[in-house]
Amino acid sequence: MRKILTATLTATLAATLAASLIPAGVGLAAGNTATTNMPVSATVASTCSATAPTLAFGTYTPGGGYLVGSSAIAVKCTKSSGFTVALNGGATNGGTIGQRLMANGTNTLQYNIYTAATTTGTGTIFGDGVTSGSATMPGTGAGLATAVTITAYGYLPDNATNQAVVPGSYTDTVLVTISY
Repeated sequence: MRKILTATLTATLAATLAASLIPAGVGLAAGNTATTNMPVSATVASTCSATAPTLAFGTYTPGGGYLVGSSAIAVKCTKSSGFTVALNGGATNGGTIGQRLMANGTNTLQYNIYTAATTTGTGTIFGDGVTSGSATMPGTGAGLATAVTITAYGYLPDNATNQAVVPGSYTDTVLVTISY
């Protein structure tokens, strides 16, 4: 019995001593290892979105003078992405980038949109950059959480054409295009 007890204690002591000298996860038989690098990559796509509140002129009184208004187009693009904002001629039949129109049925009211504030109805028309005399507005994205503001300046002239319009509410819809 003494031999069995001594053999058991010797085996237990040898196993405990071996476990304390060999790091965890390493077997008793040393093997070879190999390593390699695993490349990791991702591509971030450019993206943009925009919102544009109403460009409101308020109440026009024929013969009472011109009206001005503005709309702050909020553009959100991925950081450092260059973009360009363009405007079309509007949805009213007969409207163009050079002479935009608001409609009330078949009646129309002249106005236009500029790249800078104007009290004379002169300056650079905010358009597609292709139509003669029009320009687009450039910008650089600040990240999708931060809007970059591009201001569209409206001018409604108090001219003979507008002074002859029928009273009522006039509207138009201008398409804002963000190219990036």
